[in-house]
Order: sequence, then C-alpha cells, then structure tokens
Amino acid sequence: MNKLKHWKNALPRYMIASSLVVALTAGPVSGIGIAMAESPTLQNDLLVEADAVIHQLARYRVDARLDEKKMMITGKETVTYRNNTKDTLDNVVFHTFADANRSKDTQSSMFQSSNKRIAAENPDKKPEDFLGGIDIKTVKSSSKLLKFDNTHQALTVRLGQALQPGQSITLELDFEVKIPYGSQRLSYYRNIINGAHWFPVLSVYDPTEHTWNKTPYSSTFESDYYDSADYQVTLNVPADYQVSMPGALTVQEAEVGRKTVTATANNTREFVLFASPDFKVESVTRDGLTVQYYYFENQKDKKQIIDQYIDQAFKVIDFFSEKYGKYPYPEFRIVESYVEGVAVEFSRMIQMGMIQGQPDIANNSAFVHEIAHQWFHSLIGNDSETESFLDEGFADFSMVYFYEKQEVPLNGFKLIQFDEVSIDSPIVSTNDTVGDSPDAIFYKKGRQAIYELYRTLGEEKFDELMQTYFDQYVYKNATIDGLLQIIENKAGKKVRDNWEADLRNPNYSLRPEYRLTADEEAAYMHEQFKSIYHSVFVQFPEVPVETMSRIIDKTLQGEALTIIMSDGQISDHTKKQQDQLLNQIQGFMQIAGLKPTVITERQVLKNKLRQDLGDSNVIVIGKPDTNGFIQALKSGIIKRADTVDFKWRDIMNKNNQSGAYIIKHPYNQNRLMLHYFWTGDQLSKQASDLFMDKASESLSFSNHFYQYYVMNNVGKISNEHKVENPYAKLFAD
Repeated sequence: MNKLKHWKNALPRYMIASSLVVALTAGPVSGIGIAMAESPTLQNDLLVEADAVIHQLARYRVDARLDEKKMMITGKETVTYRNNTKDTLDNVVFHTFADANRSKDTQSSMFQSSNKRIAAENPDKKPEDFLGGIDIKTVKSSSKLLKFDNTHQALTVRLGQALQPGQSITLELDFEVKIPYGSQRLSYYRNIINGAHWFPVLSVYDPTEHTWNKTPYSSTFESDYYDSADYQVTLNVPADYQVSMPGALTVQEAEVGRKTVTATANNTREFVLFASPDFKVESVTRDGLTVQYYYFENQKDKKQIIDQYIDQAFKVIDFFSEKYGKYPYPEFRIVESYVEGVAVEFSRMIQMGMIQGQPDIANNSAFVHEIAHQWFHSLIGNDSETESFLDEGFADFSMVYFYEKQEVPLNGFKLIQFDEVSIDSPIVSTNDTVGDSPDAIFYKKGRQAIYELYRTLGEEKFDELMQTYFDQYVYKNATIDGLLQIIENKAGKKVRDNWEADLRNPNYSLRPEYRLTADEEAAYMHEQFKSIYHSVFVQFPEVPVETMSRIIDKTLQGEALTIIMSDGQISDHTKKQQDQLLNQIQGFMQIAGLKPTVITERQVLKNKLRQDLGDSNVIVIGKPDTNGFIQALKSGIIKRADTVDFKWRDIMNKNNQSGAYIIKHPYNQNRLMLHYFWTGDQLSKQASDLFMDKASESLSFSNHFYQYYVMNNVGKISNEHKVENPYAKLFAD
C-alpha cells in the first residue's frame, strides 16, 4: 500500500511530520447462522465440468445489486472450490473483512484523522453511520442449507461431510452489506463508493498447520492474503454510474434507470469495485494493454493531467515487465478518490487521492510504488500480516529502481543510500511486532536490504534472480523462506546466509561502503529541499508571490538571502529572544544547505543597504523602531504592506503584539522581505514559545501559505491571512 505515505517517501527524513492517514467505523452485529441440513453433494473430478476438472483456482460468480439510497449491497455468490490440499476437509473458511467496520475499534486506524474531519464537516452524520458490516443470510450446497458461523471476520462453513483431496464443492451464499460512511477500504463519501472486501472470499489454507487463516483485518496496517482465483461479478447499479472493477467489463441495460456491469477477471488475487455517477474515464491502448483512469472533473485542465499519468503508467509497467516478468493482464486501471495521504494497491488497479493543482507527475513516487505492487502483492502474493516486507519492501525498492534508471537522482538509489533508520526491529517483523513503524522497517530498512543484495549480485544477476522469483511464484503466495531458497539456488549459500542475517538482525543498517559520504548527504539534502519547495509552488501557481515559505524556495533556487537583526536599544532578554529565533532559522537553513548573510551592526547595514540588499531577499527580526532596515525603508514598507492588506501602522502602534508579514522588497519587486516582529520591549513569557513555533511553521513547505499573522500578548492568533495548502493537513500532528 500505500500508503499511504507516499509523498512522504521522497522527503528528507527529519521532515516527516506525521503519518498521512485516517479512520472510520462499522455496522450491524456479527452472529451465528445455523440451518439444519442434509449432507451436501460433493463433486468428484469426474462429475465436474471438463474445464473445472483440471482447474486449480477457486471460481466465484457474484450477482449483486447496489441500493444507492440505503448504501447497501445485496448479493448471491456461487463459489466452486477444489480441495488441492492433502488433507480431508470438513469445513471451509471465508474472510468477511467487511465486518472490520462493525466497530470503531476494529476499523483501520489509518483512516481515523480523515473520519474525524469528515464527521466535523457533516454534523448530521451519527457515529453509527460510520459503521457497517456484512450479514450472511444463508449458505447452501446443491440446494441444501449448511451450518455456518460468521464471527471475528471469519465465515466458517461446515460441509456436513468430508471433502477429500481432489474433490470439489460448490457453495451458494446470500449476503447483505452495509457500506459505512466516510473513509475506509469499504466506504462511501460524497459521490464515490470504495468497495474493497465487499463479499466473502476464501481464506488461505495452511497445509503445515492444517488450518484455515482466520486472522481479522489489521487495524494498524494491512492483512491482504488471498489465493488467486477466477471471478465473474455482475453488479446492478443506477444507469448513470461508472463502475471500475478488475478484468473485462461489459454493460447491459437492466430495468428502467438501471444497468448491470459485469467483470470477468481470471487469475486475480482480489476483487474490488469503485463506483460514482461523476466519474470520467480516459482510456489509452498500446501494444495490447489498455490503461484507464477514472477521475473527477474538478479542474479545467484535468484531462491533460490524466493523459500524463496514463503515459507514466505505461512507462512504469513496461519497466517492471522488462525487469521482473511481463504484466499479464490486458488492462490496468487507476481510480481517483478522496483518500488523503494514502494510495492503495489492488489487483489490476490502484486507488489514488484527489489530484490538486499541477502535480509533479514524474516525481509522484506513490504512483510508481503502487504500480510496483502489481508484481509484489497482486502477481506474487504473500501474507502481508506476517511478512509485509515481501510486498512493501520490494515495491519500495522497485520504485527507487525505476527512478534510478529514469535518471531521476533524487528518487533514485541516493534515496536509499541516504536513509538512516535507527529503530531496532528486524525486517522480518510481523504487523503486530512492528508497532507504529512499518514505514521505517518494511519500506526503508527493507529496500536497503534489497539494494544491498542488488549491489552484491550486480544488476544483471539481480534481474535474473527476480525473474526466477517471478516465474516460480506468479499467481501463488511466496514466503521469505521460499525467496531465500531461490537466492541460495541462484547465488550460493553464502549470499543467502548473509542476506538472511540482514533480514533477521534488529540492528541491521546499510553497509557504510554503500552509503553517501557526509558531503554527498549535504548536497543531496539541499537538492531534496530545492525540489520539494519548488514542486509545491509549481503545483499551486495561484499562491501569491508574497508568501512566507516562498522566500525559502527563492533562496534554494539561488537567490541571495540576508537576515537583519535589530541593534537599537534592546534589553539583554530581548537580544536573547532575537538570537533564539536567529539560531532556529539558521539551523533550518543549515539542514537545507543554505548560508544566509547575517547583519547585526548598523554600520554594516548602511554600507549594504542600497546595492547588496537591493538584490537580496531579506528576513528582518525585531521591534520596528530598533531595526535599521525597517527605519530606513519604513514608508516603502508601509506601501507594500497595504497591497497585502496588512495594516502596518495600526498593528505596529498597538503594544504587546507580535507576528510576521511578508511583502515585496521595497527596492526590488522581484525579491521578498519577511519581518518577524514584536511591538513591546520583548515577547511575553506566555507568547515566546508559541511565537518561535509559528515562525518555523511559516517557513515550512508542509504548512499553509502565510502572508501575515498577528498574535496577542499570550501568543494567540488574533488576525491572519493565509492560502490553504492542501498538503498541510496531511502533515498535521
């Protein structure tokens, strides 16, 4: 997944302010359904249709209807399962992950912050509206009712008699799903339905433990673990709905005002749907592959952006097809939705967040990461509850591998060489043991270990290894032990043992010889800051020139920056506060690789005022009547302040206020002047810390675009003007 997460992956490590996700809740009550029945008729190989005799995969046929007013799906599901194990089975188990939505406690915590915001924006919605779940009405075989138990997201069906190895059985399930409101894997919000886990799917049988997997869906990360299967799913929806599902889609008219959409998807690991009356669909076919983007027309230039994303999707799919194994399906779909900070992979499609502004498509690492999951999750499966490294680590390495070969250095191998993970947990951790650090362990440590294997083997042998891995496990579920055996077979026991030690060592870190030097790290950090700040302002060209964080962007692009301190009659305590702010700004600048000029003396200021400072962006610190720059250019500053509606005289003549404003430089309209001020002799004790925090916030790319803000004597904002930054809420605590 995502996951989420993925602008984050490209950011300098210290800047990741917070995780980017959300949460919701669920519906009815799980229960036990019991219907007394005669023993079902088991199907021996000779009695099954010819193609099913040799077919190793489960086959699903689902006929369902969406009630868009009640947000319910009712359906009938027919499943043909062949016992490919060596065990005699008296029951089969289905995952009913929709039941994760029965309570807030079992829902994914990844969506909590989004749902909190959604609830605040929709006060008419009750807590129970954010809940949902699946009710199993009946289970039959050959028209005979079977006993079943649906608890803890596991539907256990008692077969009534033994299912021998090689025998098949067909089960018929009637079910009803309540779709929760808000943001979840299964949810509806505004004009879209997200439909993961909406019908029962067979769990994976463990032949060594002789048990079916009954693990509930993880509330902290992911539990996607399925066998590939064949699906034919028909959904009855309103006629104006666009529906995205994996596989070949056909549409037929149904009753008046409605239609049916049927998807046929063979050799597919999981089946999801997305539906909206407002979807637009852009479709491009090249060399037998069709890429489709389902999107909302929320800005005038959207189609051009979608076309570029589709083009990027072809590039990424072609790259991984060459490196690992050919993408085998005739279609790939991308769906836009309202998820924030989370991108999600599914078989044959991915779910992305809402496009805003002018995105940097070439550097959208989340997009590449999610497509990589088509190989490491969809085609090569794994138990993402116990071995998440196999999908997340390889998807993240593959993302970096793609960028390295596209010669995008900031997202290429330098990203891995730069990463430093201090958390002591082994890469082979489970979701339970990794705690709140999956990004650090599965993604970052994971991709470092894979990079080390890449460096050990060299590119040609690494690619051969990965192609062998793909050939052996395509449409199957891989394990870490299985991968290690392939490494031993292809590269020898020593390589296998060394790499296994890396995976199991809680203190693993990338070898020093593969890391960046101190100078390379500093240069890389500078380029990262430069790229990120510039990307933010390119994406949102409507943001005013006079915005505080833009002064950092301009400096990163090579313009001069001068910090001018007050040097008038100030107390020692005031000087200490000025120096604290200066040190804070300089510390930030140092990490970004910037070295501003600092002026502390009036005579130096006079010498530089017209020529040097006329070509420099300026940050001014302190009380207006104690700062020489403000005093010298006061009339011009007031005029410029009027253009951003900052009432300079009124604010500066009121005692015990503080804040900041940014204007065009009084001497040079192509440069900026940012003034951090206070109007009393010094900042009050109550206001000091809040003032310092706000100053840092105003310079960050991950916060709103501030033009000015004013704080009272206890540090509370009394007046401000800012342009909303859509990314700000993703980085909020």
